[in-house]
Amino acid sequence: MSDVRVRGAAAAARIRVVRPGELDAGEIERWRELRALSGTPANPFMEPEFSLAVGRVRPGARVAVIGGGSAGPVGFFPYERGPLGQGRAIGFGVSDSQGPVLSAEHTLTAGELLRACSLSSWEFDNLEAGGGLFVPDAAEAFDSPVIDIGQGYEAYETVLRAGSPKFFRTTTAKERRLARQAGEVRFVFDERDPAALRTLMAWKSAQYRRTGRRDRFAKEWISALVRQLAADRPDRAPGCSGVLSVLYVADRPVAAHFGLRSRTVLSCWFPAYDTGFAKYSPGLVLHLRMAEAAAGAGIGLLDLGRGAAEYKDALKTGELRVYEGASVRRGPRAALYRLRREPSRRAHSFVRNRPKLAGYAQRALSQVGRLRDR
Repeated sequence: MSDVRVRGAAAAARIRVVRPGELDAGEIERWRELRALSGTPANPFMEPEFSLAVGRVRPGARVAVIGGGSAGPVGFFPYERGPLGQGRAIGFGVSDSQGPVLSAEHTLTAGELLRACSLSSWEFDNLEAGGGLFVPDAAEAFDSPVIDIGQGYEAYETVLRAGSPKFFRTTTAKERRLARQAGEVRFVFDERDPAALRTLMAWKSAQYRRTGRRDRFAKEWISALVRQLAADRPDRAPGCSGVLSVLYVADRPVAAHFGLRSRTVLSCWFPAYDTGFAKYSPGLVLHLRMAEAAAGAGIGLLDLGRGAAEYKDALKTGELRVYEGASVRRGPRAALYRLRREPSRRAHSFVRNRPKLAGYAQRALSQVGRLRDR
């Protein structure tokens, strides 16, 4: 633990850097209170439970506790620190919403916060739009598609029928055909069978390999984090707990999704399906069933996550804005950061913003995946 008093205009902003597990009950409750006051959707990645879970599997995880007067801290900044002071969003690579949690009374600048945390830079790829402290440092902005089910599933279905009528008719027809040809279709919104989670992770790993992408579950810390969050229940971790949803046919799992939920938001995370049932589009059927069950559980928003996909365009009712980039302090380490990261980021951006080129890249990745599996 370190204790720093910031110099300059933000004069008496006392900042204490701790491991997530060193936060006391009062600080965790204050974190939740600041999130509730923020007016932004209660994304589970931004709640203290997510940082606590990452802290148990990532030794470099830290939280800067800002201030601490009679009203409690005025902010929290979860991050991970590398060996040379390079910082990243906590859970970087799998966290779909990132940024500091601050009250309106804070007076810090981004540079002051990074200096207090002994960071030369802080990298993000899903910075929440409300994370204004670092938004000016963003290199790109992206839309994260969402499904608004705040008025109930029937209202959402009405919107879907009007906006994506062919998609809705085709998907529901495939579900009926699946039942006729393969057996009874059954959906479980919150499945607690560990075998179902293992099946999903195996499907997802195969999908990563098939499409030539890095298998996230090959990293032990990611697999451990998912298993840990899957064991949490909403009554024990109301801000962030795992939800495994499974579509069964004749008691055989054919599609599944593992996501994180708060009381009002379900953040979609790891969807996958049995490719042997691909002609029935079981993943799409699963998402419609998830939206219906989530609405019944009091959830008002499904965040589908950043990234282009046809199914997201068909399902969404709107978007949230997220940002990618880095805040870098001046100095020699800043130059090293730019030399190391900027060429790669710009190359990815160049391809991503040119659909034809992106299509070539995807086909090349798929070819790599096929060769890898031979």
